[in-house]
Amino acid sequence: MQFDPEFFWGSLLTPSPSFLHGLGLTIAISVVSMALALVVGLGVALMGRSRWLVLRSLAGVYIWVLRGTPLLVQLVLLYMGFAAAGLFRFENISLAGISIAGAVQAAVVALTLNESAYVAEIARAGLESIPKGQLEASRTLGMSAASTMRWVVLPQAIRTMVPPLGNSFNGLMKNTSILSVIGVQEMFLVTQSLSSATFKTFEIFIVAALYYLLLTTVWTVIQWFIERRCNDLVGLPYEVPFAGAVRRLARVPRMTASGARVQVVGR
Repeated sequence: MQFDPEFFWGSLLTPSPSFLHGLGLTIAISVVSMALALVVGLGVALMGRSRWLVLRSLAGVYIWVLRGTPLLVQLVLLYMGFAAAGLFRFENISLAGISIAGAVQAAVVALTLNESAYVAEIARAGLESIPKGQLEASRTLGMSAASTMRWVVLPQAIRTMVPPLGNSFNGLMKNTSILSVIGVQEMFLVTQSLSSATFKTFEIFIVAALYYLLLTTVWTVIQWFIERRCNDLVGLPYEVPFAGAVRRLARVPRMTASGARVQVVGR
């Protein structure tokens, strides 16, 4: 079997409607799941900082279970396990005139729950990075705990949370590829269907890989703009995307013809 360049370029530049639908569903599930995970994760992080032992324990168990079990297991258990046990079944619904399949609902819930555990840890680290002296000063000024969180803690914590949250979203977009196991027609499952129909496995999966790369690259640029804005607010410098990687490559030791190591130092 030989590589078919005509099929490859046609699939890459003019993808089929089914492939575009899968791409759109991948983006939609990723964005919605991450948005919900941010809300749930921040709530769990605040529970973990509560003075009530019960809330702290619940937050700790939540993070422990969801971070300690594979996403694939959680997904299958949520969609198939609960239905098999007669506990709960995701049914197709219509929301604002849009039909949402039960598998898509399960995918969003599973990704939200799994990602929120990681978001909670990121949020916890961000909140704990704020010096306690600032909290004491705000209390001295008569600010309530809610006002202190809103005006003092969160604005500073968000700047430190943006890079790891951006990396988590990158991983979440790639994790959508496992949703095919419950029949979600996202990009990976559509690619598998096209591969079976055309027998152009190598070509079509390269196309899928390039589109996943495009998604993560676009998000990397968006994340850079967000980080730049956050750094501008506090007067910190920022870096062009991929510049750090280029500098690291420039510092890699090289060998001369005589075998001596030469260290190239970046500016």
